Amino acid sequence: MSYFDAASAAPLHPVARQALLAALDDGWADPSRLYREGRKARMLLDAAREAAADAVGCRPDELTFTPSGTRAVHAGVAGALAGRRRIGRHLIVSAVEHSSVLHSAEVFEAEGGEVTRVSVARTGAVEAESYASALRPGTALACLQSANHEVGTVQPVAAVAEVCRAAGVPLLVDAAQSLGWGRVEDGWSLLTASAHKWGGPSGVGLLVVRKGVRFAAQGASDERESGRAPGFENQPAIVAAAASLRAVRAEAEQEAVRLRELTARIRARVAELVPDVEVVGDAERRLPGIVTFSCLYVDGETLLHELDREGFSVSSGSSCTSSTLTPSHVLKAMGVLSEGNVRVSLPTGAAEADVERFLEVLPGVVAGVREKLGVTMPTAAVQEDALVVDALGKRCPIPVIELAKVIGTVPVGGRVRVLSDDEAARLDIPAWCEMRGQEYVGEEKTEKGTAYLVRRIS
Repeated sequence: MSYFDAASAAPLHPVARQALLAALDDGWADPSRLYREGRKARMLLDAAREAAADAVGCRPDELTFTPSGTRAVHAGVAGALAGRRRIGRHLIVSAVEHSSVLHSAEVFEAEGGEVTRVSVARTGAVEAESYASALRPGTALACLQSANHEVGTVQPVAAVAEVCRAAGVPLLVDAAQSLGWGRVEDGWSLLTASAHKWGGPSGVGLLVVRKGVRFAAQGASDERESGRAPGFENQPAIVAAAASLRAVRAEAEQEAVRLRELTARIRARVAELVPDVEVVGDAERRLPGIVTFSCLYVDGETLLHELDREGFSVSSGSSCTSSTLTPSHVLKAMGVLSEGNVRVSLPTGAAEADVERFLEVLPGVVAGVREKLGVTMPTAAVQEDALVVDALGKRCPIPVIELAKVIGTVPVGGRVRVLSDDEAARLDIPAWCEMRGQEYVGEEKTEKGTAYLVRRIS
């Protein structure tokens, strides 16, 4: 089995396993106690904090261990907003942040705060000028990921941090995907990360709050972890997380070169081997191991199941499946195709032979899924000056398939009106038009759904 989903959870690093087993023997006691076992546990915890702080580029007393990366984000956002509540009640996030950041923003909004969601380019990157435009006197906090979880695009953290610093606004950076590859660009005020993203054990997150940043921890607290993560620390996991972070950093430079070559190969070959595919994300400013592409006329869930049967563990940035019926918020914000989406995220040590086998298998799998999804000619009728395709009740990617089948039956300059009640069609029909050289005219609300209007150009 070829595991290609390291962006969700990287395999446990051998150093993490060794450190975890050793810490289970020596680091189980309460580190706040003064007897021998407690002192030994405290030494291990302090050493782990120093190692993690060195990797991040901060002081040890600025770093808190949390029960997860998500908890680190929630605590960081809430604490920074509370600490600066006298400044104002305005929060800035990008439209492609991890769900933990967006959920924190939703909670803040529900409590009466204001949230500005900064748009991104088609590559998934923000512009520093967009953050500058969003800043105002009442802005309490800005948030920006160091790199995107779904498409791997690296964000301009230093440039955004500079405009935030000039306005006196702290910047929280979600560094979960990038920290294993290197330090985040300077200028940030708060940082979060998660150990299972770099090969550490799950259940360990990092929250870093720079000295001088106003911060008020929310909820019940105790004396542990500066009051920012109450409860007994999972010391063996923390020790393993710090040890593995140091280990992957030592390998990062050399491994990044190798993985960049493999992902560049996937980006190029997928576009050559699979018809009607869109490779998404920035081609240059991206993480070493992530490549994402979307296939027209393919159901993403079915595609993942078929790849799993062929021995490949991959994920999808698209939620356009029978379970949720909504497209990925990242792909939606980027304005790219969401149907048939596949994210390949190679772990450290991924074999070139496995990548080659994936490229051999993929075209046949996609073709097979498309064949299974073949539908009869859609029901169409001429209404006013447009051919109407009734795709109501049919889910992604059927509305696009039916549009593709009839577009050639209308004259050049003629229009097709696609009726759909699937939210994903709002993203995928315009994306299809761009890929196929047709004109997307717009949408209109109807009694049972939405009508998407397309004009045939060629």
